[in-house]
Amino acid sequence: MIVLNSLFPIFTLLVLGRVLKLRGLTDEGFLRSADKLIYFFFFPVMLFWKIGGASFDNGIDWTFCAACLTTMLIMFFLSSVVIKLFGISNFKAGSFSQSCYRFNTYIGVAVILNSLGIEGLKYFGIVIGFTIPVVNLFAVSMMIWFSEQNIELSKRVVITLKAIFSNPLILACLAGVSYGYVGGSFPVFIDNSFSLISMVALPLALLSIGGSLTFAGVKEHLGLSLLAALLKLCILPLLGYLLFTLLGVADLPAKVGMIFFALPASTAIYVLSSQMHSDTNLASSAIVISTVLSVIPLSIVLLM
Repeated sequence: MIVLNSLFPIFTLLVLGRVLKLRGLTDEGFLRSADKLIYFFFFPVMLFWKIGGASFDNGIDWTFCAACLTTMLIMFFLSSVVIKLFGISNFKAGSFSQSCYRFNTYIGVAVILNSLGIEGLKYFGIVIGFTIPVVNLFAVSMMIWFSEQNIELSKRVVITLKAIFSNPLILACLAGVSYGYVGGSFPVFIDNSFSLISMVALPLALLSIGGSLTFAGVKEHLGLSLLAALLKLCILPLLGYLLFTLLGVADLPAKVGMIFFALPASTAIYVLSSQMHSDTNLASSAIVISTVLSVIPLSIVLLM
């Protein structure tokens, strides 16, 4: 029942988001505005509230963080090897590489809260606070290496730094961890205010993701999208499981980490591919395939 209870609400909202878009009840303008509200306000507030209100009496599990970062590093290099082995063109390489390791934070938070609660979200907030900067560095580095466009190095550096240091999700997680160490609880009136604000975050995020999914171009890029999904949804969780076993990561951190590894590719892949002149059609296709297929590894992880 844990699979049904944890995943069914999430994928119901994703499908509903697509249906609302097809029925004309939402449109591109609404989805763009919703994405901005989610990214810059609703989700950061929710992460700060949930993480800041959690207990950090036992400190940060650095072995857990090191295992997660190492897994992502291995996948980055593995995706680079696959690009060379399969002769993936420079134009497609950046989008393909991102699809192998960038993760959907919104779906991750939803799954963690439904299955593991606030304590699970504490660990998830810590790991994304560490991995999002690294993953952005991987993605932009790959774009620079394979770029066919004459983009100035200074512009690429600015894009990288902006993606890392202005990310509101990172800032919210770090602020939440800091507050958790100092205080760890909120006054009732503030707690209630955060609660009301946060009620909007997950439903709106999932509806927006569902509405933004498009199957145009999936047929043309099906092969590479499936290959990226294999690496992201199968090989990455297996690598993570092996490292957790070798380093002795267990219990709640291991559960959170395995859900983290099994998440679908992030919708942010499309944005960076567009900025850095990589294949946006492949990015869209990889996001759709990864999101649809992610129910399989997430189900397996929840049953473990």
